[in-house]
Amino acid sequence: MLCRSLSMYKSSTRINNSNPTSLSIQFRLDSNQNLEMASKRIQKELKDLQKDPPASCSAGPVGEDMFHWQATIMGPSESPFSGGVFLVSINFPPDYPFKPPKVSFRTKVFHPNINSNGSICLDILKEQWSPALTISKVLLSICSLLTDPNPDDPLVPEIAHMYKNQRDRYETAARSWTQKYAMG
Repeated sequence: MLCRSLSMYKSSTRINNSNPTSLSIQFRLDSNQNLEMASKRIQKELKDLQKDPPASCSAGPVGEDMFHWQATIMGPSESPFSGGVFLVSINFPPDYPFKPPKVSFRTKVFHPNINSNGSICLDILKEQWSPALTISKVLLSICSLLTDPNPDDPLVPEIAHMYKNQRDRYETAARSWTQKYAMG
C-alpha cells in the first residue's frame, strides 16, 4: 500500500507541478488517506487486543481519541517490578503503521532503559520499527525489557552501571520505586 500511495503522490506532482494549489490539495488528500489508513489499522489492533489480550497487559483509547491510548502493564513476577501496575501512554502518528507509535511510561520506573520522563530505549520503537509490528507486540517487548534490561544501550547510564556491577542494589532500588510509584 505504501508503494502505491507514494507512486500516486509522485505522479500527481508531475502532472500538477505547475499549479501549487493543486499540489497542496493533492498533499492534503494523501494526508487524509494516511489518516484513514492509520485509523483503520488502529481500530483493527484494538479489536485484536480485546479479543486476545497479551498476558499482563491491557490497552485502549483515551476517551474518543483513537490516536491516543493508555496501556496498563503488570510488573512481571520474575522481576523487581512484581506487583506493580505501570501506566503507559501510546500516541499513534498520522502515518501509523509506517512510523512507530510514541510510547512512554507515565509511572516512574527505576530502569536503565527508561528515563525520568518515561522515555523507553527499545529498538523496535525506533530504528527497528516495522509496519508488521503491533501494539500487542510492543507491550510484550516492554514487559520483556522490564524482566531483562539492556544495560549496553541505556537511557540512564548510572542505573545501567548499577545493574551490571551491583545487581542486589539495583533490584532493591527498583523494588522500592515499584512500591512507591506503582502500588499506590
